[in-house]
Amino acid sequence: MTNPIEIIADLGVVPVIAIERAEDAVPLADALLEGGLPVAEITFRTPAAADVLATIRDTRPELCIGAGTILDLDNLDRAIASGARFGLAPGYDPEIVEAARTAGIPFCPGVMTPSDLTLAAARGVRLAKFFPAGIAGGPKALAGISAPFAHLGVRFVPTGGVTEATIGEWLALKAVIAVGGTWIAKTEDIREGRFDEITRNAAAAVKAARQSLEART
Repeated sequence: MTNPIEIIADLGVVPVIAIERAEDAVPLADALLEGGLPVAEITFRTPAAADVLATIRDTRPELCIGAGTILDLDNLDRAIASGARFGLAPGYDPEIVEAARTAGIPFCPGVMTPSDLTLAAARGVRLAKFFPAGIAGGPKALAGISAPFAHLGVRFVPTGGVTEATIGEWLALKAVIAVGGTWIAKTEDIREGRFDEITRNAAAAVKAARQSLEART
C-alpha cells in the first residue's frame, strides 16, 4: 500500500473536511475522486467523523483517508479504528505524537512558532502542519520560521487561510509538500448536496497544485 504522505506530496493538496452526516460520505468520496483528488482529511470537528471514515474505508478504499483535528488519544484511537491512514492536529501534543508513532500511523502535528517547531523537531517530528497559515504570516513567515530547521529535513503542510489562488505561493517553498484546503469541500456544500461544485473545486485545486509543483522542479 502506497505511503499516504507520498500520495499527498505527489498531489500537492489535501482537502480539509468537516462533514456532518455519515450518509454524505460516499457522495463526497465520489465527488473528490471524480475531480482527480484521491485523498481527504476528515476532521474530528463533528460527531460523524469516525463513521464517515469507516464508511469511506469500506466503500471507497481507493480514497486515501486521514483524520484531522486530533486533539486527544481517544480520537486518535477512534480514527485509526475507523480506517484513517494518516492524522493531523492544529497543535503539538507530544503524547499524541508518540502514540501515533507507536501505532505506526503518519502524524502531522501543528506548529506556528519557532518554539513549537523546536519542541516538535526534538521529538523527531519531520512533517508539521503550519497552522493557521494565513494569519500566522503566510509563505514569507513560514520561510523564515523554517529556515533554521532546514538541515533537519522538516517539511510542512500549511493549512488555514490557504486558497486556490495562493497554492502557488506556498508550493514555491521547497519545504512545503502540500497545502490543506477547506474551500474544496465546504461543510455547507456537502450539507446542501452540491457535490458537482466539490468536484469542480477538487479538479481546479489539483491542476493548480500540479502546475506549481512542476514549476519548482
